[in-house]
Amino acid sequence: MSQQRIPAWINYAVIPVLNVLAAFLVSAMVFIYIGVSPIDAAKVMWQGAFGYSEGWGYTLYYTTGFIFTGLAVAVAFSAQLFNIGGEGQAYLGGLGVALVSLWLGNSLPAIIVVPLVIIAAGVFGAAWAYIPAYLQAKRGSHIVITTIMFNLISNSLMGYMLVQVLKPAASMASESAILPENSWIPRMHEVLALVGIDVTPTPWNLSFVFALLCCVFVWLFLWHTRWGYEIRAFGANASASAYAGVSSVKIVLLAMILSGMLSGFFALNAISGDVHQLKLNYVAGFGFTGIAVALMGRNHPVGIILASLLFGFLYQGGAELAFEFPGVDSKIIVVLQGLIILFSGALEYMFKPSVEKLYLSLTSSRSENDEEAQNA
Repeated sequence: MSQQRIPAWINYAVIPVLNVLAAFLVSAMVFIYIGVSPIDAAKVMWQGAFGYSEGWGYTLYYTTGFIFTGLAVAVAFSAQLFNIGGEGQAYLGGLGVALVSLWLGNSLPAIIVVPLVIIAAGVFGAAWAYIPAYLQAKRGSHIVITTIMFNLISNSLMGYMLVQVLKPAASMASESAILPENSWIPRMHEVLALVGIDVTPTPWNLSFVFALLCCVFVWLFLWHTRWGYEIRAFGANASASAYAGVSSVKIVLLAMILSGMLSGFFALNAISGDVHQLKLNYVAGFGFTGIAVALMGRNHPVGIILASLLFGFLYQGGAELAFEFPGVDSKIIVVLQGLIILFSGALEYMFKPSVEKLYLSLTSSRSENDEEAQNA
């Protein structure tokens, strides 16, 4: 079977859809096992995520976070670097947001502070990714091990900063003061109200638009610049790219810095756009889920947007499911996510041989019919 005869849309559209359908089929069996109709569960989840404006708002709010962390994993993986440190890099991005907001938020207008907050989120995330990238590029330390270690170090660092440095004197909670309003990213219901569109207030904010712009940037950078080509060439064959003059040190550092920057941008959505203060464990697993988003989206920005929307649907729909069915634990959403990760990751190519065989069979039969028609 020749791989060259298989069009790209088979691998990038048909197989991922089949994987998701298989995950949903197994999920339906799980619901039947716990005594819940899978059809009723699907209706509740769909209605909760897309059936009204508040549901849409929360779904797109979660989607925004997944886009940032999914893009971060995708950029690193384009160079065959498995960045497990998105959680810690997003965490440190929040520290950058908090420090700049508290320092400048009361003295400068929002038009200056907000861009500085965006830069700080990216710089702190990139700086946290630079250290394991340097250790990989210069010392040979494995990126998976070092990024996992840096996730743990980030937890300790943030604990210290929130308890010893940023916590208000009169507070007992391990969290910063409320950030100045000049540093807040406007929420979408406020922006839409300016053009006469009335929607229910939700945490959905303008960082969603910035996330989409990041998708465009990643697409242009990876597929339409020399540096992006070198990253993808290095990821496809490190030895051949080195023979062609591509510096492995440069590629590792560049890919990981961009990956960390994108992870750091997660803080814009969660802190500047929502809670408006730095809290312990505010990333809440989004960095790790970004790995699944990137795998499911085939490391392409368009696929990552769709995969992020699916996981946003699962988050919001799962919350509604737990509310409507008191006997269903809210952690059922973790089971659904796990099944999607299983079929989109470990079993990613389970359907590939059968789909390719069917496609080649159909195209072969069509070609034979065309030849018979021409001979007749």
